[in-house]
Parts: sequence; C-alpha cells; structure tokens
Amino acid sequence: MKINTALILCAGFGKRLNPITLETPKPLIEIKNISMLEKCIRLIEKLKIKKVLLNTFHLKDEFHLFFKKKKFNLEIKIIEEEKILDTGGGILNMINKSDQNDFIVFNPDTNWDINYDTEILKMEEIYFKKKIQNILLLVNKDLSFDKNLIGDFNLSNNLITYSTKKDFIYIGCQIINKNLFIDNKIKNFSISEIWNDLIYKKKLYGHESKKIFYHLTDLNVFKKLKDL
Repeated sequence: MKINTALILCAGFGKRLNPITLETPKPLIEIKNISMLEKCIRLIEKLKIKKVLLNTFHLKDEFHLFFKKKKFNLEIKIIEEEKILDTGGGILNMINKSDQNDFIVFNPDTNWDINYDTEILKMEEIYFKKKIQNILLLVNKDLSFDKNLIGDFNLSNNLITYSTKKDFIYIGCQIINKNLFIDNKIKNFSISEIWNDLIYKKKLYGHESKKIFYHLTDLNVFKKLKDL
C-alpha cells in the first residue's frame, strides 16, 4: 500500500460480550485459538504496511502482555488513553502521534481474513485516484453473518448517502486524511460526526466488499463463530 500507517481501535469496553470482556479485552478474544487482534495485524502485514498505532484503555495491560508473547513484522506502538475517547477522539489522538497524512483504520471486532487485502487495495486506489479524504469499506447487509445487524448507509457509484433504505453496513475499515480533524480537539466524540458532515457535503465515499461479513457482536454470535 501507499499508506504506511494503520490505526487499530482497541480502547472499548466490549460490554455486549460480558462477562468475557470483564477479564479479556474484546480484541484479544480468540476464535479457533487466534485472537481478533492477531487476525487484524496479519492482514495489515500482508498489505505491507510498516507501522501500527493501537489505542488502549480498558484492560490496557493485557495488550502489553499480548505483544510480549506475539511477534509481528512491523512496528507497533501502543497509545494509552487517559480517558475513553470514543472512535473519533481515539483516531484523532493516534493521528496526532504521527507525521503521516493518510491512515487506514481498523476495528478488530471484525473477523478479518488476510484475503481482504484485494478489496482494501482497490479501496485505496479509489481514494488516491479521486483525491478524496475518507472512504469506508461496506458490505450489503445480506452478506452479514449476524442477521440482527441493520444497514448503516446507502451506496451508489462509490458515494455514501443516508436514506430510508439502508442496505450497507460499515465493516470496520476506512481510509482517512488527517485534515478532516483540523477543527477538532482531542475529546470524546464519535467518528460518525465526521461522516455526517461529509455525507451532507456529498464527500463520503465507500467501496463494496463482496465477502461474508463476520462481526463479533455479542455472546450469541461469539458462540456461533466458534462453531464454524
């Protein structure tokens, strides 16, 4: 990839997976003996990204223990949050620790497969070709393993809109430019505030994934994923 820094959002509480997440952070939950975080990082390695910034808050010491046991072929830096910052604040806090302009952001509660690399590379191609500032990887809700998930957006010709018919789900991977945060301070806010502004300006883009979407939503889905 042209982009050489990935951000991974790992600070959340994962409350829908209690009581597991009272002792194990959601990104470190294992399916078939591999944690969600490791799967995410293996995909990042395949994309030949050089550096990962990862934010933590809940059970933050568990991540240090994880990286003592697991070794990866890239630079990984943990950014500890003093208070929970939500997705927007967490991304901004990590961006401010880097001199890069463009970042790829991952949510590790998606069951990432290394074969997502082709779709992500295509998404990056669109991002630079169209000279845009934000593009999301989306999937039609019909391809969601968890049938209780509802659509977030509509998508047409790579442009994301809101409508009564929301057929597409954000699957937890986006490319974003730091200039979108120029008017924001580090505080608790959702990335959806940035998205809403871009949708209003008709500047939020998407790329459609054709893969089945496996998301670690709650205990019920976790049990099903373990049995696959």
